[in-house]
Amino acid sequence: MPKYFLFMLIGALMVSAAVSLSAQNQIPTRQETLVVTGEPQSVPADEVDRAVSVVDTRETPELYRSFADYLFLDPSVDLKQRAPNGIQGDLTIRGATFDQTLVLVNGFRVNDAQSGHHNLDVPLPADALQRMEILQGAGSTLYGSDAMGGVVNFIVAPPAVSELRVGAAGGSFDTNEQHLSAGYAGKSLGEQFSAARDFSEGFEPDRDYRSLALASTTRFKSSLGDSSILLGYSDRPFGADQFYGPYNSWERTKAWFAALSQQLGQRTEFDLGYRRHTDDFILLRDDPGFYANNHETQSWESALRRSQPLWQSATFFYGAEGYRDSIDSNNLGRHTRNRVAGYADFDVRALRRFSFTAGVREEVYGDYRSEVSPGANAGVWLSSRLKLRASVNHAFCLPTYTDLYYSDPVDRGNPNLVPETAWNYEGGLDFHAFSRLTAAFTVFQRRERNGFDYVLPAGQAAASTSNPWQAENIDRLTFTGIEVALRAPVLRGQQLQLGYTAMQGSLDVPANLVTKYSGNYPSQSAVLSWQGTTAGKVTARSRMGVVRRQIEGTYMLWDAALMRPVGRISPYLQVANLTNTYYWDIAGVTMPGRSLTVGMDVAIAKKAKP
Repeated sequence: MPKYFLFMLIGALMVSAAVSLSAQNQIPTRQETLVVTGEPQSVPADEVDRAVSVVDTRETPELYRSFADYLFLDPSVDLKQRAPNGIQGDLTIRGATFDQTLVLVNGFRVNDAQSGHHNLDVPLPADALQRMEILQGAGSTLYGSDAMGGVVNFIVAPPAVSELRVGAAGGSFDTNEQHLSAGYAGKSLGEQFSAARDFSEGFEPDRDYRSLALASTTRFKSSLGDSSILLGYSDRPFGADQFYGPYNSWERTKAWFAALSQQLGQRTEFDLGYRRHTDDFILLRDDPGFYANNHETQSWESALRRSQPLWQSATFFYGAEGYRDSIDSNNLGRHTRNRVAGYADFDVRALRRFSFTAGVREEVYGDYRSEVSPGANAGVWLSSRLKLRASVNHAFCLPTYTDLYYSDPVDRGNPNLVPETAWNYEGGLDFHAFSRLTAAFTVFQRRERNGFDYVLPAGQAAASTSNPWQAENIDRLTFTGIEVALRAPVLRGQQLQLGYTAMQGSLDVPANLVTKYSGNYPSQSAVLSWQGTTAGKVTARSRMGVVRRQIEGTYMLWDAALMRPVGRISPYLQVANLTNTYYWDIAGVTMPGRSLTVGMDVAIAKKAKP
């Protein structure tokens, strides 16, 4: 059997299914899900002219343990985990590095100015989420720096009903979890408070972790318009054995987040956000005084946005944004960086058949240096079922403080790094047969200039004090690939999803050098997931994923979960890595084998929205 038979078979099945379905004549029922990521305004999911996937996190949350379980549903997302349950992982999309992926919470940036390793250190419990939106491809025209490979937007909102829920679980590796969610849904006031506590003794020495996350979301109406206040906090100490080298390390991160969104009439909005993050790292856990790093970053962002209808089918969007980030570190020093940006976007949607968006953004940073990011997206319905879309977008990424100033015995930053830039080209077909049955095919290419990476002389066995990994700009990188997706109902109350992503990277690196990150992308990734409810009211899900990395090889993971509500009580069972696969996402950082978690959620009180 050919080595890549499984990948090719899944891709062929999805393409053939989409082609056969397109021959039917039933008029589809449009999906009503509104998407806010990748477009200047919220639009129905099937009207988005970019490759965007939406995951509803409030539907059967008992079947998912963390953010990671939701991200694993998208084969274009590569989550290189260092620890289970979302404790720490590097998030990449379409072969980009973790620095080139932007993470948002309700549209506010939470990327860490110290290091992209902490971009997923989101100070929210999973219960606080309403949904996740994943934009594949460049997004700098709307979001600025870091949105080169894609964007993940965590959407948080007050509940649709007033309720109080509590839950607890335990399982393998002395795992112990508790969570609480209290929500009030009023006519003019909504409030959601969520808390989660999660700890484990670890599946091997120095892989224990503790996690605490709290969040509050408040929305209310005033004479000015809708107001939203979001507060978040997290505290995550964990054993970091082998995370950054052959050391029994220990690390603790904390994050604070606050965001205000205020409407100023129907067409204007003011946003203000603040994030503080601390990272305490000890190289040798049994000898804390030998080597330690302590970092604290603070980030501010503000924005004033306005929309102006031009005529019935056209809208002009424009606004100004400001950013300030700083770091105080015993290793990286003290630094501050200010940026301002202005953008304009023109959006036309006509006859529910044509759509076109064109925009440009200029971001000024440092000594009046700037990056201009234009972009354009277009879509046309070829029939009531088939939509053709295309886009071209520019993106850029500023170096983190680690890229610029970090130093340890085997790694060196480079204060002379220049921003990464890229052009992203994309074309695709979306097929909608009827409600809940969709298929999509996308072809993409990203052409990078001056990409960041750490390089080492070719032939050198390992980094050393005399020859460390050195941060450099790489002249040219090109990633070309395809994405195929199929979502279909198989039986009443059951849904099947198939996804396949394949890409090939071309790195213009001198023959005498090797790179640390750019070459280890997933060249092929396939996901088969199923979720449904049986006649016995048992709701279950299953996910099988196969990944082939350029350097780390190929492995398959199978996760499953089930739950059955009994009145207000919902007991559940979750099994991770059913096949007990030995694997790692990052060389040398082994991940757990098969694990079992048993838990129960209780809805103490529930009341419909008045």
